[in-house]
Amino acid sequence: MIEVENLTKRYGEKLAAGGLGFVVQPGVVTGFLGPNGAGTPVTMRMIAGLDEPAAGRVRVSGRDYRAAPAPMAELGILLEAGAMHTGRPARDHRPRFGARPRQRIRSLV
Repeated sequence: MIEVENLTKRYGEKLAAGGLGFVVQPGVVTGFLGPNGAGTPVTMRMIAGLDEPAAGRVRVSGRDYRAAPAPMAELGILLEAGAMHTGRPARDHRPRFGARPRQRIRSLV
């Protein structure tokens, strides 16, 4: 489960993400979309522990994602679409971006 509570990020005076809150249930493949300037990449980076929020918190599987012993086994994340090979089927990308086990991948794709 991914829990986001009151997540906020600022770059100087610019608000990049403000007061976000949502829950993603376990086992659900979720797309996170928004228009340019909506803070979508910033939010994903905070969920993955790559950026520090100014306020709020993120918990993945009940704890800070950065504290996980094997983070990519718990959270598959794609920050840039350019990381995908256009000639490769989706089922081949899932293990690379954290989906486990393979039986679950087959049921999703």
